[in-house]
Amino acid sequence: MTLEVVGRRTGRITRFPLGMADWQGDWYLVPMLGENCNWVRNVRAADGLVTIRHRRTRLCRLVDVPVDERAPILKRYLATVPGARPHLPVDRHAPLSEFAAIAGQYPAFRIETAPVR
Repeated sequence: MTLEVVGRRTGRITRFPLGMADWQGDWYLVPMLGENCNWVRNVRAADGLVTIRHRRTRLCRLVDVPVDERAPILKRYLATVPGARPHLPVDRHAPLSEFAAIAGQYPAFRIETAPVR
């Protein structure tokens, strides 16, 4: 899928190819490079408002998941997005406690449908 978000400095649309993970009926995005990657900064500057292109185009809001709720999402992300495995310092088969230990460094964003403006 492709994430489109307004650049925080340029104001132009930037595009990022990303992998999504499903968890308990919701879909999530996780930055494999952690807290300081570009798309995370842009999403936060845009108050979470993004466009997602995956089969169709949808206006969405990305909601930051609290740190204490991220561990199972991070584990699911590694299970479903193989390209992320070399970037996270935890094995995909590790216990949840190891994911909880890195949760503060790796945000997770729940994808919600945004109202059309």
